[in-house]
Amino acid sequence: MNKENIDFARLNGYLELAIPGIGLLQSVDKFTGGQSNPTYRVQSTGGTYVLRRKPSGKLLKSAHAVEREFRVMQALQGSTVPVPQTWCLCEDPELIGSVFFVMSYEDGRIFWDPTLPELTTPERSALYQHEITVLAALHSLDPASIGLADFGRPGNYFERQIARWTGQYRASETDRIDAMESLLAWLEPHTPPDDGQSTLIHGDYRLDNLIITPSEGRIQAVIDWELSTLGHPFADLAYFCMCLRMPNTGQIQGLAGIDPVPLGIPREHEIVAQYCESRGIGQIDHWRFYLAFSFFRLAAICQGVMKRALDGNASSDKAIAVGGLTSQLAQMGMEVINNQEE
Repeated sequence: MNKENIDFARLNGYLELAIPGIGLLQSVDKFTGGQSNPTYRVQSTGGTYVLRRKPSGKLLKSAHAVEREFRVMQALQGSTVPVPQTWCLCEDPELIGSVFFVMSYEDGRIFWDPTLPELTTPERSALYQHEITVLAALHSLDPASIGLADFGRPGNYFERQIARWTGQYRASETDRIDAMESLLAWLEPHTPPDDGQSTLIHGDYRLDNLIITPSEGRIQAVIDWELSTLGHPFADLAYFCMCLRMPNTGQIQGLAGIDPVPLGIPREHEIVAQYCESRGIGQIDHWRFYLAFSFFRLAAICQGVMKRALDGNASSDKAIAVGGLTSQLAQMGMEVINNQEE
């Protein structure tokens, strides 16, 4: 972090006032991985913390909203959705060069490969079931009861999201991608009518955004809430299910071509069924749209990563590889659309 010319003493002075007992800073080291907001392990004489900040440089409008991350995790303290403890939010960009917040350091495990080779079959099954249970619990919360009634805009979530991510994609576009153009052309006329569903959604609910307990197959904390908002819960569910359709290689690993049954991993229809049972709802219509939308949205996000990499302010040295997924993701979205059995 000192490589970014941050005034170490000034940061320490702020944190001593904001976090009782933090003591003197000893080290601030950037975590590897992650493509959005730079995140650091902060070691002090009082313990270990995590600092998460906006990246430096010019940013896309409404991107990297660490303030929203802090607010939603603060609201979820003590709820049925496990999150890190939030300590402080500094909205003065002059202190270290950008807005940041500090949260607890969760000493658990993060898995990147959804086949979970580190776990036994029963452990895999238990973890996937718990992931679905926590997602359903998130969508069952009443946003108003935790102070988040104004955390999103009213109206058709998908119409707003398609407009937003189309704008973000155009702002970061580097080359024409035919599959992305086809996906964009299909989504708007196939958007389902607004059914009135609006819940708190995570926006990036996947395995590597979950910290797992050191010895049990359970979620210790859900992290990376940058894309959270009030929106349609099936967007979160379809995004989670994308993993089953993505290749098991590359920067964002999936389960395509792998039989999940011997591994103890539920199939897509089983994930959807457990989710619906947990929430006490019936079958989900328009599933093909929700999946296609999820591929479009992730493709737009990856394109933004590519643009930041080309501009020299990406959070990870793997940003070019992640950005290169845009075309592949758009093609997967079109495969969903063209499969009439979805």
